[in-house]
Amino acid sequence: MGFPLNKCRILCILVAALCVGACQNNKDVYKGMSAAEIYAQAEKNVEKEKFSQAAKDFEALESRYPYSEYSDRAQLGLINAYAKQNEPALAISAADRFIRMHPHHPQVDYAYYLKGMVNFNENYGFAFRYLPLDKSARDPSTAQQSFDTFKELIERFPNSKYAPEVRQRMIFLRNQLANHELQVAQYYIKRGAYLSAANRANYVIRHFEQTPAIPHALAILVTSYRHLGMKKLEADAMETLQKNFPDSEGLKELKE
Repeated sequence: MGFPLNKCRILCILVAALCVGACQNNKDVYKGMSAAEIYAQAEKNVEKEKFSQAAKDFEALESRYPYSEYSDRAQLGLINAYAKQNEPALAISAADRFIRMHPHHPQVDYAYYLKGMVNFNENYGFAFRYLPLDKSARDPSTAQQSFDTFKELIERFPNSKYAPEVRQRMIFLRNQLANHELQVAQYYIKRGAYLSAANRANYVIRHFEQTPAIPHALAILVTSYRHLGMKKLEADAMETLQKNFPDSEGLKELKE
C-alpha cells in the first residue's frame, strides 16, 4: 500500500531540507581565506565575545596555516577563547602545549598567566565569588595549581608585565591554602585527634610563614600539646605566641 500523495510531498520536502542542511554543514567556511583573514575574523569574534566561534577560527587557522606568522598568535588566542567559554581543561591543555612548543617565545609568560588564571577562576568560582562563603573550605587543588603556575611565571619571568598582578594573587592564594590547613587542624581538634592537629599546625608554621594563619596555628599547637600532655612543647608554643602575637584572637581564646 503506497503513501497518500500529500504525505509523499511532505516526506520529499523533509528529505530535501535535510540534504540542504547537510550540504551547508559540510561547507568549508574558510575556503579561500588567508591566514591574516582568518585571524582578523577570530579577533572580531573575541571582541564580540563570541568565544566559541573565535575558538573555531583559531583552530582552523592553526590547522590550515601551521607555519604562518599567525600560528603562534592563534595558539595563544585559542587558550584565551577556551578560557572565556568556560572550557578550563581545554584552556590548560592548550597553554601547556604552547609552553612545551615555544619555551622561549616572547609571549610565553602570557601562556603561563592564562593557565594560572584558569585555575584561579576555577578556584574562585561563581558561588564563592558572590556568596559569603569561606573559600578555604573548598578543595585546595585548583588553588595550589594556580599558585604553582604563578610561582613558575615569577621565577622564570620576574620582570614580566603580569608579575605585579600575579604576586598579589599569590598572596591571596597562599593565605587561602594556609587557612585550609587550619580548618583541617580544627577538624582534628574536634575529633580529639590532637597529634594530627599538631602536625597540621606545624605544617602551616613551616610552609606559610608571614601569613595571618600563623598565630592561629600556634594556638592550635598549644591546645594540642596540652591535651597530649607535652608540657615543654606546650610552653614553647605559648611563649612564641605571646611574644610574637600578643593581641591575637588565638591567644585571647586560650586565656578565656
